[in-house]
Amino acid sequence: MNVDLAQLKDIRKSFNGVEVLHGVDLTLAPGEVLALLGENGAGKSTLVKILAGDIPPTSGSITIADTELARLDVYQARQLGVRMIFQELNDAPSLSVAENIFLGQWPGSKGFVAWGDMREKAREILKRLEVDIDVDAQAGSLRVGERQILEIARALTQNAKILVLDEPTAALSNAEVERLFIVMDQLKKQGVGMIYITHRLDEVSRVADRVQVLRDGNSVLTVDAKGAQREVLVTAMLGHEALKNARPAAVTTSGNGLEIKNFSSGDDFNDVSMTINAGEVVCLFGKIGSGSSEVLESIYGLRPVTGGSVHIFGKEFKPKSPQESSSSGIGYLPADRQRLGSFASRSVAENLAVASWKAMSRLGFVDAGNEVKAFSRWSDALKISARRGPTQEIATLSGGNQQKVLLGRWFEAKVQVLLLVEPTRGVDVGARRDIYDIIRRQAKESGMAVLVATSDYEEVVLLADRALVMSRGKIVSEFTGNSVDANSLISAAS
Repeated sequence: MNVDLAQLKDIRKSFNGVEVLHGVDLTLAPGEVLALLGENGAGKSTLVKILAGDIPPTSGSITIADTELARLDVYQARQLGVRMIFQELNDAPSLSVAENIFLGQWPGSKGFVAWGDMREKAREILKRLEVDIDVDAQAGSLRVGERQILEIARALTQNAKILVLDEPTAALSNAEVERLFIVMDQLKKQGVGMIYITHRLDEVSRVADRVQVLRDGNSVLTVDAKGAQREVLVTAMLGHEALKNARPAAVTTSGNGLEIKNFSSGDDFNDVSMTINAGEVVCLFGKIGSGSSEVLESIYGLRPVTGGSVHIFGKEFKPKSPQESSSSGIGYLPADRQRLGSFASRSVAENLAVASWKAMSRLGFVDAGNEVKAFSRWSDALKISARRGPTQEIATLSGGNQQKVLLGRWFEAKVQVLLLVEPTRGVDVGARRDIYDIIRRQAKESGMAVLVATSDYEEVVLLADRALVMSRGKIVSEFTGNSVDANSLISAAS
């Protein structure tokens, strides 16, 4: 009798004759959390999509609940209890919590919904997860972490035995992350097996039982999570020892690039003042909800300003709209690059050049040749890996390469101020280092003032010339030089 919930044996997958998975094995036991690690492009998504029935393997076998199959379709996978939980929310924000939990399967008969029965069953499933959420509340009114728990609750109503969680903590605050982990602890006790995909290595020992690392389509390491050393995991992911995490060399800067005084936006933040010099990278560190990302949104014209002033290289600027901000030499990258930053169906060349279309146009038409030239200018400098060249759709690139293209967009536009929100969210270890080097080098060479809003303390340590810490809508601390360290940042943010 097979004791594992799932066994994938010798899984191979080819696309257009190119093999991307090379005989990968994976097992998952009841009540186990398997952390699946690897750089973007390592094969993690392909492997779990095969398990979920989204794509068939080229060869190999899949065994779930003692049923061996050469391939699965989505219907079979669901019948066998496999569910995917993505980092992007997949709920109906205008419906209630109870309606979302039973989305697509509201209880009732003869065309009538049994509303009372649905609410009671929703309370039972939330009680099973040991969370206190009002079943009548509108889903859109909940915090991101609570909405993610609703996705898990919905999976459990569909008899989920295997959950695949893809970067579930990417948009969560520290408190929400811990709440999610507590829910996962409850699921483990109930025998649910989970595959947990993450780039946050500090989460692995807290939540996982085993760790499996993929690199270039191969399974290169499987170890017990509790004794797994970070350096060993990173080396397995990269194929070589990682560069040591160290503070960047100080950059000598002069002249105010971006200056905001007594800046306010309703209840989001109040009386914020700061100066970023030309060529300087300043990180605005704070937990999600601290107001850090909202400051950048307001500077770019995405959020109303209720007080204060903004100066760009000494010239007063009044944020009114993203269009005016871009025209005034301000670039902006949101945290959700796929939904808000890129044009998914467009090529990498178009995505890189879009902020410069006006300069590239002739008689109102964009010269495609200029787009290709722009891509050529930046592809080597930014280490953009696009196998099919400038015409490849940006959505087909890894997260790190997508982010490099979007950075290139603003470098090509020669912006004076660059605003970045969570610039390496969902980006693997190797690409993070590249992106930090790119940002710092470009700031220094062009004299651009860079302001980064991030909830990742390690990012601040590796990227910032100076760090400002926000809490509850106010700047509470400032750190420079060697005083920028993880303990100081976390203490100040708390």
